[in-house]
Formats: sequence, C-alpha cells, structure tokens
Amino acid sequence: MTRFYNRILFIFYFSICIFHSLIAQVEKAPPRKEGDGPYGKLIIRGVTLINSTGAPPVGPMDIVVEKNRITQIKQVGYPGVPIDAKNRPKAGSEDKELNCEGMYLMPGFVDMHGHIGGQAQGANAEYVFKLWLGHGITTIRDPSCGNGLDWVLEHRTKSERNEIVAPRIKAYTVFGQGAKEPISTPEQARAWVQQNAKRGADGIKFFGAEPTVFRAALEENKKLGLRSACHHAQLEVARMNALATAKAGLTSLEHWYGLPEALFDNKTVQNYPATYNYNNEQNRFEEAGNLWQQAAKPGSDRWNKVMGELIALDFTLDPTFNIYEANRELMLARRAEWHDEYTMPSLWRFYGPSRMSHGSYWHSWGTEQEVAWKKNYQLWMEFINEYKNRGGRVTAGSDSGFIYQLYGFAYIRELELLREAGFHPLEVIRAATLKGAEALGMADQIGSVEVGKLADFVIVDQNPLANLKVLYGTGAIHLNEKNEVERVGGVTYTVKDGVVYDAKKLLADVRKLVADAKQKENFEITQPGVTPKPGKVSGGKN
Repeated sequence: MTRFYNRILFIFYFSICIFHSLIAQVEKAPPRKEGDGPYGKLIIRGVTLINSTGAPPVGPMDIVVEKNRITQIKQVGYPGVPIDAKNRPKAGSEDKELNCEGMYLMPGFVDMHGHIGGQAQGANAEYVFKLWLGHGITTIRDPSCGNGLDWVLEHRTKSERNEIVAPRIKAYTVFGQGAKEPISTPEQARAWVQQNAKRGADGIKFFGAEPTVFRAALEENKKLGLRSACHHAQLEVARMNALATAKAGLTSLEHWYGLPEALFDNKTVQNYPATYNYNNEQNRFEEAGNLWQQAAKPGSDRWNKVMGELIALDFTLDPTFNIYEANRELMLARRAEWHDEYTMPSLWRFYGPSRMSHGSYWHSWGTEQEVAWKKNYQLWMEFINEYKNRGGRVTAGSDSGFIYQLYGFAYIRELELLREAGFHPLEVIRAATLKGAEALGMADQIGSVEVGKLADFVIVDQNPLANLKVLYGTGAIHLNEKNEVERVGGVTYTVKDGVVYDAKKLLADVRKLVADAKQKENFEITQPGVTPKPGKVSGGKN
C-alpha cells in the first residue's frame, strides 16, 4: 500500500514539475555582448555605501576592485564638502574609473527563489537574466532546475566565466528529478541524493515525501554538505510540517506552506470543506487564504515554541510575499505598469484564468477571497518580522513567472513587502543581500561590501532607503519644482563579478524583445474577458 501511495505522489509531483516547466528547456542564453570588464583595476568614485551589515549609510566612498575582488574601501570626504583628490585611490592610465558621485551603492541582490524562465511562459534565458541584472540581482537560486540540471549547470559555469549576461546561479534540483521509478524507500532516496551531488547540484528542492523517505534524503544531503529548500505541498504537509522538516535537516522554507500547520494547537489538518479538490486551483488558493487564522495566535505558547525551535535550528524563512499578492489585490498585480512594455505575450497568456495552468486560478476571485488573504498577510507578516527580530534568518525571493509577477520587478516588490512587514529599510537590504548569502553558504564571498569579497554591486542615483520604488526598472514618479512629472531612479549600474553592466541598457534590450514579439503576433495586452481591438490578438492560453 505504501509503494502504491508513493507512486501516486510521484505522479503528482511529476505534474508539479510540468507546471514549473521541468520537461522542456527554454532557449539558452546567447554569448555575452553587454557589460565591460572585469578590469585590472576598477575604481568606483564617490558613492554613499549602504552595506548589509546593519551599518548606516556612509560616504563619499571610493571602492577599488581588482579583477573581480574588492581590494580597498576608502572614505574620501564628507557630505557637502568638495573631495580632495589627494586623499583618493590613484588610478593608472589603464585603470577604469566610474564616476558615481551622489549615487548609492549596495551589495548585489540575492534572489532566493528564481526560476529561470519556462517554456509554458515563453520566457527564455536572455529575457529573464536581463530582467534580473537590470534590477541589481547578481545571484539567484534556481529552486527546481526547471530546464533540467545539466542545462542549469551549463549556465552556472558560463555565468561563473562571465561568458553570458547572467547572475551567479545556484542549482537546487527538485527531489526525484530524473529518477526512472518512484522513490519509495530510504535507500532509493539516499542513492538519488548521492547521484544528485555527484552531478554537481548545489542542493535539493522538495515538495514533500513519505516521512522515512524525506528524512533519509535530508540526512544524506546534509551529510554531503548540501543545502535544501521545501514548498510543503498540502498533499504531504500533514505528515511533515515546517518544524518536522527543519528538525530533520531542511535548511530553508519556501513561501509559507507548512508554517501555519506547525502552529496548529487545536487540530492536525486544516479545515478543508467537503467540496475541496486539490487539483482545483481555485479551491487550493482560496482555502490557503484561511490558513493563518487557523493557527496559534501571536504571542501564544505554541507560537513562541515553534518560532524558538526554528531559530535554534538556524532555519531560513524565504517568504516570497510578492508571489501571492494578487490574492489580496488581484487588480494591483494584474495592472502593474511594467506589464505594458516588459511582459511577453506568451507570459501574459499564461497568467490568465485557466482551469489547467498552475497559478492561473482566477475562476471566480472576488472580495471575500481578497479580504481573507489580507488577514492571512497580517498574521504571516507578523510571524516573519518577529522571527527576524528574535534573530532568525529571513531572505528575499520572488518566484517570478507565475500569478502576474514579473522577473526583476517582482523582486523589488518583495523588498517593499518586507518593509510593509515591519523591516527597517536597512533590514530589507540585509535580507536581500547578506542573509541570502548566508543561506547559500556564500557569506564569505558575497552579501556585503568588504575587502576580499567578490565585486557584486547595485548602484542607483536615488536613495533606496527613502523610497524602495526607485529600484524598479520603471523608476519612481517625482514631481519637480517646475510642476513637471518625471521618472527618477531605476538601477544605474549592476556590477556582477567585476563586470559593469548598464542596467538601463539591459532593460532596453528586454523592451525590444517584447516589442518584437508583440509585432510578430500582432498582440496587445488586454484584461481577461476584454475583446482586443480589431486586428489585434490577446488573451487565451498557450
């Protein structure tokens, strides 16, 4: 009976793989044509440094990079006072100087939940990578390796060599990917984990498994020194919730599934209505909106016990607030202004209502569902903020390509939502940088601007601590003294591994890709159920 059930689970998780485009690969990234460097010596002049260590902003600073490593960070003056050139690092005739006076510099952003496109979405590698780098994202964790592990490892290597325009990549294979038969025993689980490590994966992404299988896989993965992530799917969460998997060796929780279940104090299973069917996405997401209200209340014994145990286990929470925001405000996500110029026609169709596509569950989504999700968010955010305050690690991840969330833009929205949850802007930057680096085991290489670390930077001409919206590729709205509306901000430069990218040029490339696709299809974006203009095409599913 157990083997039969595991086979059913295998088929189900295989279907999840299809949802996440794990079968067909997207078009590979072309050879790098953009970006300058790395240089023998690069000096970035006059920035205000917003580091991720908890330190307040400081500047003006000159930052010296030799090839791809930071070799000097020097204060060169005081605000409002002309900089004395005698006190600055000297540049040779062949060195590169980047004048960034008045700009703000942060460590490169880490997206802890970055699927590299998807065939169903029509989002190829070049499109996705440029959207990420255009928003300052210099490292991503691919949770599932949706284009196959070999494909992801090829791009990981090319990115390490700066042969393609791409962030640094960490590959977390979905558990069981490539297995010829269902993994139904601890021995099979250990063998698969060993093979996964030999192939070069950085970790494993789980959706759930039979407990003895799950524990064996986590134990073996930890023994090999690799990390893990889990989206605790409802089909398995009742047997192993977030606390159980953390105790078994899981290193990070994706989204929030499994956390309310760990907080149940008067039940063991969520209140499923009799008509519930997990394959009905409207049912799945609608009832998920009621989960946090079924959990132990903030400040209760159960709340404190679970939180304390997770923190003691050095467990990482990667909430991905943005990917569910449409649940509490569908129109907000659906009408985001960047869709007009940055969303591919195929991706727009993928987002639309469907009974078959994952994350396209807008069968009948209205006021009642949104109100429930607003309450969900209040409790969820309270837990995440308190977790951070008590010393727990919280990171920033986007899970873009689903539910009207667009690569790059959704990551900046995630930063805004961390701010809404109660994070100070400096804590937001830390979650987006150093905490992500810690979770990946890379804090000695990235995540902060320190001598000896890799040269990964985000440089913007506006102060993101005053307004995180200046990090969006579309910029922030500003009314100047002439009563004229203008756009300010947008990342100016993204530096990854010592290579300097013009972030606005990367986003211009994306706009061109989208415009060409629209012209080819004679496509215009229209809202669900709205007829396009005569001669135009829109809506429907792929």
